[in-house]
Amino acid sequence: MSPEPQVSVRRGAASLDLQNLRQTFGATLAVDDVSLRVEPGEIVCLLGHSGCGKTSLLRIVAGLERPDSGRVLIDGREVVGPDRFTPPEQRGVGMMFQDYALFPHLTIFENVTFGLSKLPAHKARIVAEAQLARVGLLRYSKDYPHMLSGGEQQRVALARAMAPHPGVLLMDEPFSNLDQRMRERIREETASLLREKGATAVVVTHDPEEAMQLADRIALMRAGKIVQMGTAEELYEAPQSLFAARFFCDLNEIDVVALNGRIQTPLGDFDAPAEVEDGPVTLCLRPHGIKLEPFDPSAPPPLTGVLTNRRYLGEDDLRHVQVAGLVAPLRVRGAARWRPEIGESAGLRIDPRQVLVFSRKSV
Repeated sequence: MSPEPQVSVRRGAASLDLQNLRQTFGATLAVDDVSLRVEPGEIVCLLGHSGCGKTSLLRIVAGLERPDSGRVLIDGREVVGPDRFTPPEQRGVGMMFQDYALFPHLTIFENVTFGLSKLPAHKARIVAEAQLARVGLLRYSKDYPHMLSGGEQQRVALARAMAPHPGVLLMDEPFSNLDQRMRERIREETASLLREKGATAVVVTHDPEEAMQLADRIALMRAGKIVQMGTAEELYEAPQSLFAARFFCDLNEIDVVALNGRIQTPLGDFDAPAEVEDGPVTLCLRPHGIKLEPFDPSAPPPLTGVLTNRRYLGEDDLRHVQVAGLVAPLRVRGAARWRPEIGESAGLRIDPRQVLVFSRKSV
């Protein structure tokens, strides 16, 4: 288990409590009775597919949408409730939008000082210059947004959101406009900055790897609800539904039947988890939980298959192996110490720790 991130909570980091929030848009239920607490200095990711309600939830916290019911408390102070709706500018919340929303007619320096109007000019300058220096953009203070790259614009937007030292920082898909290599580097820098500042942050993303890299805890959402909440390790190692398991990993899925606590498959017999009742189940194998080895006719392993396809992916190989009794080939992924030819037989070893079983009712 990786060590818990060390969060240094600075003055101004606030707690966030969402209580039984509900939001509809016409006949569409966008947020369905969501409750969540974010501790001061904690980074929480709202993770899910498009339309699951994560951005609607963020906009409710920011004050850009008014929920049908429920409450929002920031540091114990109610900002949304049955008889209360505090305007966005009075909530102590910073918002970083997906498209960064930088003012094109203002310089980088002016963009960062925009939210510091309550400070004297000389203090606003000190704060803005400190934030720009922290994200490595002080030398671009006099430039305009269109003169910067996408990654630089993202860092300006982050500096602007952080400059007023908000109690809670909200980030809506902050890295989605960047190419893959830049996205990985910028999100590492962002995570480092958030932890250095001890900021309370809620980040919306559809990318599970991004959520695992950034968050102390992840709230996985589906159809307006939080379906599972926990650390990255908890969601990956112990998904509570097939939906959650699929979200974090490409799976080999085999529909079979559990009977008397056992599951018979063409890959061998497996124990059914205690919480899974007898009946139709889906047995899932993670591709990296299957290992290939040379086939030795004189001492064959208990399971064999035939290689039908192979793709070189750099650090990994992705191989398709047809096993007798299965309709679709197994996907096997990992570092290739041995590369069989197409049509060649191979032995297979399955890591039981990478086997998951779900009742089909849990999909």
